[in-house]
Amino acid sequence: MADIRSLRDAVAELVHDGDTVAMEGFTHLIPFAAAHEIIRQGITDLTLVRMTPDVIYDQLIGMGVARRLVFSWGGNPGVGSLHRFRDAVENGWPRPLELDEHSHAGMANRYVAGASRLPFAVLRGYRGSDLPERSSTIATVTCPFTGEELAAVAAVNPDVTVIHAQRADRRGNVQLWGLVGVQKEAALAADRVLVTVEEIVDELEPRPDAVVLPSWTVHAVAHVPNGAHPSYAAGYTVRDNDFYQAWDPISRDRETFLAWIREHVLEAP
Repeated sequence: MADIRSLRDAVAELVHDGDTVAMEGFTHLIPFAAAHEIIRQGITDLTLVRMTPDVIYDQLIGMGVARRLVFSWGGNPGVGSLHRFRDAVENGWPRPLELDEHSHAGMANRYVAGASRLPFAVLRGYRGSDLPERSSTIATVTCPFTGEELAAVAAVNPDVTVIHAQRADRRGNVQLWGLVGVQKEAALAADRVLVTVEEIVDELEPRPDAVVLPSWTVHAVAHVPNGAHPSYAAGYTVRDNDFYQAWDPISRDRETFLAWIREHVLEAP
């Protein structure tokens, strides 16, 4: 059964230096509050996994938290580049960043393989791409039934997956809905799972198309209202579009970025 605890205690227990950490959420339910707690606790040398690294990983990379990034797309959605990401790749600031780049389909299949406890997944993809030459986690296999050559991608099994969701009950069952990406697969693929939620309720009410993670798949739940800001949680909060626009000039300059982190993350109540 998942324990309900403070975000600080949950991060301290579940996230360790050198871990492989997946922080998923597609458009909404992005676990920004948990990422900020990782920064505050000075956890480092992480391999960060995310299908779509956006501002949340720009902040982590800019603070030197990440040693390696496993991903399939990176950018500030609707705005442009991730400047802290670019600085790390192009200039090694604040530290060099290793990359393992995939397609969206490849990353999704890696999570599915990890959740299924299989060593790899098979898909049609990567043909004509140079990604297989750049990644040790992409190979080819021959179908034993048809002889067709297919792409194979290694399973990803994070040490810890962190997601945000709308609700959990007091037993630690988690419910999320709306634009659901690979949160379920990322959670089932991980050794440890931390979920921040908008609300803790006595009973989960059934909802159409909702995903429920039973308590036995979750290690800790933290009550963190607005924990996805500046993204949103469908039914609870709205996307802060102004923030995404404002992030571009903030992140372009190293000192401006560091000053923002000091004020809004390190010194935040």
